[in-house]
Amino acid sequence: MEELGEMKELLLTEFRKKFGIEQGEKLREAIAFAERVHCNQRRDAGDPFVTHPLTVASYLLKMGMDAPTIIAGVLHDTVEDGDNITTQDLEQRFGKEVSRLVDGVTKLTKSGNQTYITKKQEQTENLRKLFLSMAEDVRVVIIKLADRLHNMRTLAYCTPEKQARKAKETLEVYAPLADRFGMGIIRSELEDLSFRYLMPEAYEKLRAEVGEQQQERMDALKSAMELMKKLLSEAHIAGEVSGRPKHLYSTYRKMQRNNYKLNELYDLIAIRIIVETVNDCYAALGVVHATWKPLPGRFKDYIAMPKPNMYRSLHTTVMNENGIPFEIQIRTREMHETAEYGIAAHWMYKDDKKVMTELDKKTSLIKQIIETEETSEDSREFVENVLKDFLGEYIFVLTPRGEIIDLPVGSTPLDFAYRIHTNVGHHCQGARVNGNMVRLDYKLKTNDVVEILTSNAQIGPSRDWLSIVKTQSAKNKIRQWFKRENRDENIARGREMLEEAAKRHGQNLATLLKPEYYNTVMQRMTINTLDDLYATIGFGGISAGQVLHKLLDLHRKEQRLEEINRQLEEAGKEPAKPTRRTSTNGIFVHGDPGMAIFFANCCNPLPGDAIIGYITRGRGVSIHRADCKNAISLLKEPDRIIEVEWAAEEKSSFSATIRLRVVDKAGTLMEVSKVLMSLNVNMTSLQSRSTDEGDAIMDMTFTVTGSEQLKIILNNLRKLPEVIDAFRV
Repeated sequence: MEELGEMKELLLTEFRKKFGIEQGEKLREAIAFAERVHCNQRRDAGDPFVTHPLTVASYLLKMGMDAPTIIAGVLHDTVEDGDNITTQDLEQRFGKEVSRLVDGVTKLTKSGNQTYITKKQEQTENLRKLFLSMAEDVRVVIIKLADRLHNMRTLAYCTPEKQARKAKETLEVYAPLADRFGMGIIRSELEDLSFRYLMPEAYEKLRAEVGEQQQERMDALKSAMELMKKLLSEAHIAGEVSGRPKHLYSTYRKMQRNNYKLNELYDLIAIRIIVETVNDCYAALGVVHATWKPLPGRFKDYIAMPKPNMYRSLHTTVMNENGIPFEIQIRTREMHETAEYGIAAHWMYKDDKKVMTELDKKTSLIKQIIETEETSEDSREFVENVLKDFLGEYIFVLTPRGEIIDLPVGSTPLDFAYRIHTNVGHHCQGARVNGNMVRLDYKLKTNDVVEILTSNAQIGPSRDWLSIVKTQSAKNKIRQWFKRENRDENIARGREMLEEAAKRHGQNLATLLKPEYYNTVMQRMTINTLDDLYATIGFGGISAGQVLHKLLDLHRKEQRLEEINRQLEEAGKEPAKPTRRTSTNGIFVHGDPGMAIFFANCCNPLPGDAIIGYITRGRGVSIHRADCKNAISLLKEPDRIIEVEWAAEEKSSFSATIRLRVVDKAGTLMEVSKVLMSLNVNMTSLQSRSTDEGDAIMDMTFTVTGSEQLKIILNNLRKLPEVIDAFRV
């Protein structure tokens, strides 16, 4: 506890120095709040949990972030891991800005109404939320990277399964995010830590090989550094000279990509020279080249032409008198901070208004990708698009004016055109690369100079372009053009498709297009007019089968009601009205004359799940989850599908089964049981078995009131260090 007290005081002291006493009180209140929320929680290493958010806040302070971001760093886990803590609570206590930042890094699994079938689905939904929040406020990703950095530094205390899962996610998502936003020091450490846990044998082998060669090179480096300090002083250039070894993962990647051996790499060691001004950078370069022989083709001027992630520096590779090559990087202090902390370094040097204006430009690409969210079929597709377009490997090409544009590997001149502007893409007629005409499907390479030829006679894109462009943002803009420009064609095609679908079911479309039918369908789909409905079918927004199924359902319900009324009339009774009946097990069945209701054993639906009803032969209506595999096959008989919904006002208990993948060791079941007891859950059955991988599978059944309670149970179980995965079956 003494260390925790020192940690708090150090953070508060440094924070007050930068932001003053008034802001310091807000941070002190945030720390006290976080301590209360996390008071009974521990990290995998055994430390009090609150040490984690305090460390994250310290990282953010070191990066030079603003006060709301640092306070949000202290609070970033309170909603996710606290009991009954909401973003509204944070807004009342700490303001809207802090609340919004915390919400951006909070996983959906805390309060969302989504039921996740697998850990992969949960990860996808959480990444989707992170990307959307990041586009709104880039500070969200800085907090998330600081959070991930501390988690990776303490990953040694986790199970091997968790280590591998976290390292893989870090290498695929968080290290590329750090790279995109120029946070080089964080990217490199995340990559090396991921490398260590994902490929431990390759990591140790390379570390040993580098160590063998490093000593000779480091001796040469120290000698070169001493000489460079002397020469800079003689040239009256004020500067700092330091040395650094190459990060292991970047070395490994370069060896794998180019099939190099370790002794073929020139940048295993590097000298870094930090000077006062840009003029000093070029003056220092002159001193370097006058002292050592530069290697041809190894000079790069990132000051005159910065990387899209804001990186600026001079790079040159030289050979010393003993034939040992090494790299030299020359930059100013501000350039160095930007190279280390990237987008975060903007808060060190600029006022808030300039910061946000510049960062809007830097996040323009992610905002373009966010546009695809509306047209993506599901969250998985959207997240994959972001990973490919924004976080995948990319190239740098230039406009004729020298502006650098970054594009995913494999991009074409059409992708470049749509990145410049939507209308440039729509009116593209040809392209020149490095002064030569090329085909529109030409694969661009780094340093290509691209010029797009446009013409007003080009009325729009070709459908063939969809197979040429690489980026999802370009594909989205092409689809949007066809959706908007070909409206009349889409309307005609949509009506024709719906008529054909009706014929396949032996129906006349005119019979199904009663206003009371299609108005109900359009209301459910948030579509305004019948032409809009046809157009949406025509350009592929929804399928003709989806619409026909809903029209048929409404038509058959009306027919059943008419038949019931005919029978009542013959019996001399009052006609029935469209009703819905509440069953004893909490289900509304629309238009139901009194059929029995039972839940399907294949999916065990719970209140809160999306459900469908299926009229069985002789047993009544079976209730399935809408995502049940059996339910999907039952939709092939639309005349036996009936509309059902949960009766929210009825309180019932339901049986639910979950599966846990856990560490196979003594005490695991006891820890799981403690969680269930704390949640007042009554377990009715348990089956457990060991696996060949050294873990165990537990199938547990208990009674719950609905999917929300089940979600709370799963979330609490997933927090146990013994639990590798937990999901509903």
